[in-house]
Amino acid sequence: MATSTDDLEAYLTRLDRKFEKVDAQTYLVSLGPNSPVAVLRVASPVVVVQVEVGVAPSGDAAAETKLFRKLLELNATDLLHAAYGIEGNRIVLSAALELASMDIGELEAVLANIDMAIAEHVPSLRELAK
Repeated sequence: MATSTDDLEAYLTRLDRKFEKVDAQTYLVSLGPNSPVAVLRVASPVVVVQVEVGVAPSGDAAAETKLFRKLLELNATDLLHAAYGIEGNRIVLSAALELASMDIGELEAVLANIDMAIAEHVPSLRELAK
């Protein structure tokens, strides 16, 4: 189980995830070529994982409704460890893990779920957001 940022770094290293430490509590984790980075932020008692997916449509009610419905459907059917949301005018994919009980398997599951979503969902979501 993780108790510190040192444990988080050790997990990322063991999972062979390339990462950059931005400050004492924030990491940028590579999700692979042509993919956005995941931001991991330790905000005790949780580790928040967030990926910016793109800009949400604004001003076109029909386009907004179509995109928001798709996000909710994906949350219900495809995502186990993360969820889509809207933060300001941006579409984000987020997850949170309790730091004190997080183990490498949990972190791996969250990152794998996000990897899948980026590969399978994001191209069509970006099309809907146009």
